[in-house]
Amino acid sequence: MLTGGVGGAKLVSGLAGVLSDDQLTVIVNTGDDFEHLGLTICPDLDTVIYTLAGLANSHTGWGRVDETWNFLEALGELGGPTWFRLGDRDLALHHERTRLLGEDHLLTAVTHHICQALGVAVTVLPMSDQPVRTIVISDEGELSFQDYFVAHSCEPRVSGFHFDGLETASPAPGVLEALSATDLVVLCPSNPWVSLDPILAVSGIREAVAAKSVIGVSPIVGGKAIKGPAAKMFVDLGFKSSALTVAEHFQDLLSGLVIDREDDALASDIALLGMRVLVADTVMKNAEDRLRLAEEILDFASG
Repeated sequence: MLTGGVGGAKLVSGLAGVLSDDQLTVIVNTGDDFEHLGLTICPDLDTVIYTLAGLANSHTGWGRVDETWNFLEALGELGGPTWFRLGDRDLALHHERTRLLGEDHLLTAVTHHICQALGVAVTVLPMSDQPVRTIVISDEGELSFQDYFVAHSCEPRVSGFHFDGLETASPAPGVLEALSATDLVVLCPSNPWVSLDPILAVSGIREAVAAKSVIGVSPIVGGKAIKGPAAKMFVDLGFKSSALTVAEHFQDLLSGLVIDREDDALASDIALLGMRVLVADTVMKNAEDRLRLAEEILDFASG
């Protein structure tokens, strides 16, 4: 699975529920990562790990359940930056990651350590051990992704993206090996521009994915994103926000695309692009929805 964001993490947990641990590898976007308050923050990795560990905040989809905010409140009283919300429990993970990275452990090894500590047996890999940072080109200048997403609330108009550090980044250990060995690659219902494209841009990954059977799940339902700025980004960039546009964006990779029942009318146009189409209920409101969608995807892929 290639993933980033809350929707992707939900589908990851669904497939983890129907496959054995050794049947699933999750390759996670790290283009959203940044340094804040002296700590290395990996939002997408943490969302996947917390979700698999049963620790994710069910209301927000990100962060930890049963969180408290004493640190952030005290920081605000001191005039410190509180625009990126870090809970007290969440801080422990960021601190431990930063400590281990400072001891020259690679992000892949640190991620494995955190997964083991939190009882996650599925293999979770960052896309790269080298920093790659998504930069949003907007009408307010070039913004780091978290600056655009959180500090600016996705309000600036987007005209493009680039990925700093990409030229020196290589796939994390295990990424190409997992792609070589797999029967199926799933592109999760994640933002095409800033969750999946950064992974695919790392040297060798797109080529490895293209050699496999690839099923995508549209993050756009009825022209809207379930969560996040994907739909706005499509419009800002001059595209129609639709499942068809998702299909066109990944046309060179996809063997099939899963779309929501709300977008059934687009199925024939998507099929004309040379891929199979599954129409399903793709909005995952609970654990049962995740498991059902995961099983439907596997059935679709084997058909």
